[in-house]
Amino acid sequence: MKIRQNLYIDRELSDALEALAAGPRGNKSHLVNDALKDWLARRGTKEIDDLLKVRLDRLTRELAGARRDIDVLLESLSLFVRYQLMVTAPLPEADAAARAIGRDRFEAFVAQVGRHLAGGRRTLVPPEADGDAS
Repeated sequence: MKIRQNLYIDRELSDALEALAAGPRGNKSHLVNDALKDWLARRGTKEIDDLLKVRLDRLTRELAGARRDIDVLLESLSLFVRYQLMVTAPLPEADAAARAIGRDRFEAFVAQVGRHLAGGRRTLVPPEADGDAS
């Protein structure tokens, strides 16, 4: 059901509407109906965008902080590995016992990292800051 409306619009808008109505979709009521429907839909979208903007801004800041932390960790690790490789002499091929100890230490290290990740513990955060009392 359509309801008749009497509206006052500016002369420039009236002329533009006349020009559009002269085209293939030559129905003023249809053109105004579609334009008003689109405008009302965009207005509702803007309200949703305004509500989400604060949350998206916060997530963007958190992501930037995480990216910075990852960069610091990668740079620290690369400097440590470079230093270790420069100051530590390689083991002789014949020293199988030293190589076995190295493998065991590496496996223990990987297991400890796995336990820390699984338990949600962090080495660099003081226990009272991350909620871990151990």
